[in-house]
Amino acid sequence: ELGLRHKEKTKREEGFREAEICFQQALDIARHQQAKSLELRATMSLSRLWQQQGRGKEACALLSEIYNRFTEGWDTADLQEARALLHRL
Repeated sequence: ELGLRHKEKTKREEGFREAEICFQQALDIARHQQAKSLELRATMSLSRLWQQQGRGKEACALLSEIYNRFTEGWDTADLQEARALLHRL
């Protein structure tokens, strides 16, 4: 049973690493394209992943940085979701 738990944990950690790489790539692309809304979405995804990993402070710092660059659109679904996520972090 310990061996199975170890394999499950290892597989989950590998999944987290793969997801983090994908979200980081999406974030890099959005930044390169200067697509702030897409950057926000990628950041929210990465922040949720980090939150699951117990990295809430890092997630909050990253999400706050992009969230605070917005000057309008506060009633949009993306910014409302980002605000709610920030409160949970």
